[in-house]
Amino acid sequence: MVPTVYHFCMRAIASTVALLLLTSTVCAQNTDLKNLPQFDVVSIRPHQDEGMMRMGFQFGTVPDGVVFKGGTLDMLIHMAFDVPRDRILNEPDWVRSSRIDLDAKVAPEDAPKLKTLTRQQQWAMIIPALEDRCALKFHHETRELEVYTLVLAKGGSKLKEAAPADPHASAPSPGNSTDSLDKPGSPGQPPAAAPMMLMMNQSGVTVKGRSATIDSFVQMLSQQMGATIVDKTGLTGKYDYELAWMPDEMNLMGMPMMPMPHGPPPQGGSEQPPPPTAPSIFAALPEQVGLKLETHKEPVDVIVIDHMEQPSAN
Repeated sequence: MVPTVYHFCMRAIASTVALLLLTSTVCAQNTDLKNLPQFDVVSIRPHQDEGMMRMGFQFGTVPDGVVFKGGTLDMLIHMAFDVPRDRILNEPDWVRSSRIDLDAKVAPEDAPKLKTLTRQQQWAMIIPALEDRCALKFHHETRELEVYTLVLAKGGSKLKEAAPADPHASAPSPGNSTDSLDKPGSPGQPPAAAPMMLMMNQSGVTVKGRSATIDSFVQMLSQQMGATIVDKTGLTGKYDYELAWMPDEMNLMGMPMMPMPHGPPPQGGSEQPPPPTAPSIFAALPEQVGLKLETHKEPVDVIVIDHMEQPSAN
């Protein structure tokens, strides 16, 4: 197993954030936690802020566990359960502001079994750790929620069919990374998954997909909108695309973005932020990729948090 760590950095002196989106296909709600190995050591510490010039987070899998640094506990919960934000209810307010570092490892004898699990099964192993360290208690309910359906817009899809993959191409490594673990591929080997690049600044969000499936596109939208999205496009190929929009709230997988500098205010005047230069996601989808979102209500399974405390000491 090639260890993979994804780094997300926000620099006040740089106007964009570049990142690779981690995709998953297995929902933790359908994962039998009893059949998964348990983490032998779980370290949870408050994250030490890196100052105004640099802040960010990283997460990923390593041969004997997972790492998560600089993100909020709210982000960790959603990654562990692998559901959109609207499917976890009754979280305490402090989970969205507490930035933490987590390092979870299995015992040496369980490391081989860890290699047979999907990434999402590995993240689901965090749930028992949260039950132990945060006294997490939750239950499932069926509630009627407003969900989005992704369908073809008038005129059909504008996604471009991707060219066949070059078997000799090497996987690109995420930007802003110097960690030796951050090696999703090596020269001479095909990448494990096609990258999706997201850039965010005061003008909006831009996502570029290369040889990406519609499933990864839907998951990206779900992460960014914090809502359940169901694919009804009927698209089954791999596509190249670029999508730019202005979100309602500048956030990155649930973590508020740092305000980006607009330059010094003019003499004798106050600083005025530039007007949005990108459309809303609802306008951008049909204009740029030939898709649209429709809303309806339907009963869905949600996770209700009954109790949760600040992480106990290591």
